[in-house]
Amino acid sequence: MSKVLVVDFSVSGVTEKIAQKIAIAAQSDLFNIEPEKPYETADVNWRDQNSRATVESKDRSILPGIKNKIPDFSQYDTIFLGFPIWWHTCPNIILTFVKEYDLKGKTVIPFATSGGSGIDKAEKELKSLVPGAKWLPGKVFNNGPSQETVTAWVKDIL
Repeated sequence: MSKVLVVDFSVSGVTEKIAQKIAIAAQSDLFNIEPEKPYETADVNWRDQNSRATVESKDRSILPGIKNKIPDFSQYDTIFLGFPIWWHTCPNIILTFVKEYDLKGKTVIPFATSGGSGIDKAEKELKSLVPGAKWLPGKVFNNGPSQETVTAWVKDIL
């Protein structure tokens, strides 16, 4: 039987709430990515061209450090990878994650939260970074879906 891990990055807590629902549905472990330098509200102001997240989104080589580590990542076969959509793709710290952890041979299922953008650009970028993983179609969650809605998606995809 496959061992599942739900990994998420969340600044406001919205993506984290979805990750918790997925972990319940998949009866899996949960890991919240903590940046070495936490993001403040001003850091994610999409209207500010000089905000940290805006600057990072324009330079994909900026790889924010991850403070916490997954003790035995090799034990997991399936990874749900969650993040907010920033500037039509994943935050740079997700790029850090896929470069630090060996996803080759694992099944990866991206999920995101967004105010209106899709997950397609993020999926394409992530797949190009880890072609040796089995990528299943991702999903964007909006408006705080119920546990039942999330569970139905998890059961359908697993």
